[in-house]
Amino acid sequence: MPKTAAIPVSATPSAADPLPPDPTPADGLSDQRWLDLLAPRHAATTVMLCMGVALFAFNGFLVTTVMPSAIAEIGGGHLIAWSVSLYLIGSIVSGASAAALKSRFGARLVMLIATLLFLAGTLGAAFATSMPQVLIGRMAQGLGEGVVAALCYALIPALYPTRLVPKVFGAEAMVWAVASFGGPFAAGWITETVSWRGAFLVNVPLGLIFLVLALKTATPRDISDTGKRIPLSPLLLLAAGMLVLLSAGSVVDLRISALTVLLGLALVGSSVIRDRKAAHRLMPEGAFGLGSTVGAGLWIVLLMPVAQATSAVYIVFGLQHVFGYGPTAAGGFGAVMAMSWSVVAVLIANLTSPSARRRAIRGGPVLQCAGMILVAGGMGFQSVPMLVLGQALVGAAFGSSWSYLNQMLMASSPAAERDKTSGLLPTLQSAGYAIGAALAGLTANSLGFSEGLDRDTLRLVLTATFILPILWTLPAMVLARRTVRLAPPPWGVTPGRK
Repeated sequence: MPKTAAIPVSATPSAADPLPPDPTPADGLSDQRWLDLLAPRHAATTVMLCMGVALFAFNGFLVTTVMPSAIAEIGGGHLIAWSVSLYLIGSIVSGASAAALKSRFGARLVMLIATLLFLAGTLGAAFATSMPQVLIGRMAQGLGEGVVAALCYALIPALYPTRLVPKVFGAEAMVWAVASFGGPFAAGWITETVSWRGAFLVNVPLGLIFLVLALKTATPRDISDTGKRIPLSPLLLLAAGMLVLLSAGSVVDLRISALTVLLGLALVGSSVIRDRKAAHRLMPEGAFGLGSTVGAGLWIVLLMPVAQATSAVYIVFGLQHVFGYGPTAAGGFGAVMAMSWSVVAVLIANLTSPSARRRAIRGGPVLQCAGMILVAGGMGFQSVPMLVLGQALVGAAFGSSWSYLNQMLMASSPAAERDKTSGLLPTLQSAGYAIGAALAGLTANSLGFSEGLDRDTLRLVLTATFILPILWTLPAMVLARRTVRLAPPPWGVTPGRK
């Protein structure tokens, strides 16, 4: 494989350095080889990070498969939506606090406690005798997994050379696609052949393996803020906001539902404002401000999942009730986005030219906009090829831009703020999906969505619902250009370069 130049960094890390310097040839690692991720110095870390992503994705989709069987045994069907909501709330709130926990207690201890909490939640859900017990277990799973996912992101710039970071994200994208696509099938098979409890218990050996690797990889010698308190008021506002947002879907009255969504968004916004005023912040300095790369870039990390959430909520439903596909076929079509994300992320991970990486970041929201237009058109014109192509473009949008966007935000953060930025990325992505789902539900319900609609009316309602997320891609496109323009070298645009 031809060698290409890595992004230049200085020989000695400092607060101004983007990321740790690349290794010299004496390390025995050659440029741009996927196998370098499994070299002795990186193998345990790579497996650990991929397992962390797999557990997060698997458990995010697990309940859609196992809950019907659980309800048949222990009841509580009216609480089924909370099995997803509480997991999301727990993961978002704990993920937001992960960087502060790491700086105060060290990555190893925090990873240990978070994984044990996840395992305790798993066992609690698996051996539950009532739905409230399952929900407590799901909340504990979310609290543990949120920290794990955030710390896995935070460890990437600390443990890998710059040139391997895109490949780490590419590997994680592959694992995420397999877990999100194959996870429900595996959980369904275990539920049918063993029990729904067995599907939960699969997490136990995987979690223990992850724990061993985490203890081997995460260093305890990164404690820097032993005397600082973790700010609680932003976390409480964030938790309240997400709780209100995720409960909006269960509100029947449209006006109350709209007010619920607005209240949830206001609480989440208040959390960000309160954090800015805190003595010890959870978020990086300038988060969501438009005057810095990190501030503007975080908006993209939020807006792209907000736009994509509508498809995640309604596309499989539409394929079944408008196009007449069965659950398996509809689920397969619904997974096109995940598979496209994975394939494109792998194909594009070898880019080393700064200008090519900038184009990839700028092009992500553009591809997503085009994909969402095709998805809406495919639903409106009842064209499966158009709909599938749209899903593929949405996946390509994330696959082409996500790893480089994340890497650029990490590289643009001062060393003291890098953990906050890195840990916030997966948390913000989850929050984007939750906000997007709430907005999609509000839109669909305002248009008269219900399971009793005839096929043509349902098609029109879903088409209009799919048009709304196109709007969220427009500011993302503008912000992508601004983010790249504000970025420091080699990410930023200098005179005479594009």
